[in-house]
Amino acid sequence: MRKRRWLLLVLGVLVVAAVIAFLNREAIIAQLFKPTKSYVQQGASDPDLVQAVVNHLETPWSISLMPEGSLLVTERTGQVRRVGQNGQTYRIEGVRETSEGGLLGIALHPQFEDNNQLYIYFTTEKNGDLLNQIDQYTLADDDMTFERTVLTNIPAASNHNGGAIAFGPDDKLYVTTGDAAQEDLAQDMNSLAGKILRMNDDGSTPSDNPYGNLTWSYGHRNPQGIAWDDTDRLWSVEHGPSGTASGRDELNLIERGANYGWPIITGTETHQDMKSPVAQSGDDETWAPAGLAYHKGALYFAGLRGQSLYKATITGDTVTLKSYLRNDHGRLRAVTASENYLYVSTSNLDGRGTPSGEDDRILRVGYGALRN
Repeated sequence: MRKRRWLLLVLGVLVVAAVIAFLNREAIIAQLFKPTKSYVQQGASDPDLVQAVVNHLETPWSISLMPEGSLLVTERTGQVRRVGQNGQTYRIEGVRETSEGGLLGIALHPQFEDNNQLYIYFTTEKNGDLLNQIDQYTLADDDMTFERTVLTNIPAASNHNGGAIAFGPDDKLYVTTGDAAQEDLAQDMNSLAGKILRMNDDGSTPSDNPYGNLTWSYGHRNPQGIAWDDTDRLWSVEHGPSGTASGRDELNLIERGANYGWPIITGTETHQDMKSPVAQSGDDETWAPAGLAYHKGALYFAGLRGQSLYKATITGDTVTLKSYLRNDHGRLRAVTASENYLYVSTSNLDGRGTPSGEDDRILRVGYGALRN
């Protein structure tokens, strides 16, 4: 009898603790993902040159700049919104939103002005299993028409889905894929997970890919944004391992066929025939980098947990980092560059932030706002 009462008491305590945790889940999550101390030099920002161009979005993930200057914005919940022209919203069928999955990357075809084609990377579900997929659409003013599935069966999970897509200077489509929370897949050349992929616009394998398949580079944990500098070098940002004081987040210079080491090496660790990052966040800081863009000698990437916009000024194969807008707008996700502005999305409604009444937003940031 005494043992039974003791078990009932323990059970009651656990139930009370669970109820308290449920009622305070948003505060608990916010605490888990709050910014760490930053060791990156902080630059001065001019708030007068930072303006919201649209409010009340639903977890925007990627921004694509249209030829006439409007924006196409993906929302993780399954919509594509056109910002700055007719305000049209296009619903993408089959999207399965998870904590880090849903409607993710978007890329315009290099001949978009002639063919109106674009590509979308999203998480979906088949026979009860998650997978990531790339579909091709044709955009008209009032409609976005599905054309075909370009690539499917990319491993997926509730997190580590990668998701960025972009056409390179060679007119090939590049795609970042996460390890789908199965770290060994990053080194598995028979898997699409934990890679940067390169393909023709119909999803076929280019003849000059290094391994005769879609893999361009491998050994990635959860690569996010990709961008090319003015010498056509490919750069990527990547989330480092969770559960440590730092994510050991990375900025990588991507080389054809290279192995970036996950899960064998992280941070400043080295290993034969594996590439270490050009820059990484260190042992006491987490960036959680997301979108990446390039403009006139510098890379710009957004920080989710870092709650900053980072500028990496390139000198040869090295970079000098500064952070801007730290904690001014919460979690930052997407970044795209025009000639006069950066467009940056907040990500405070993603379940890990502290949203304001205006979130989520697209911010227009003048380059002059980021002072040395």
